[in-house]
Amino acid sequence: MSMNIGSGSAADPEPMMEMNMTPLIDVMLVLIIMLIITIPKQNHSVNLNMPVGTPPPTKDPVVVTVDIDFDGTVSWDNAVVPDRAALDAKLMSVAAQADQPEVHLRPNKLVAYKSVAGVMASAQRLGVTKIGLVGNEQFQ
Repeated sequence: MSMNIGSGSAADPEPMMEMNMTPLIDVMLVLIIMLIITIPKQNHSVNLNMPVGTPPPTKDPVVVTVDIDFDGTVSWDNAVVPDRAALDAKLMSVAAQADQPEVHLRPNKLVAYKSVAGVMASAQRLGVTKIGLVGNEQFQ
């Protein structure tokens, strides 16, 4: 008479070693289909507010160059501005004009960011609308 000891008996089935992947695949397919349905139609365009009815400018714009040196010294058209109050006065005079001149801001590569941000914040606060950074190729 032999005795069967171990996990080979019919009363104790062995655990399944492979996972059934079919329900997982079905759930993933449903989620992918729901994602595709809910994604809005993509527009490959950029909305621009273009002027209507105004002719293109025939004259060259007036340009004011503001240089910021490596130590934070600000120059207005190659003339050193002594302090922030004088810079604010110059920016106010630019903002008060009906046809504002373009303000080209040229920071030095080594200048601290806070100096450039301070000039830009002053220009924005005082109402200068035509301001741009010039010489960005030095930062690349």
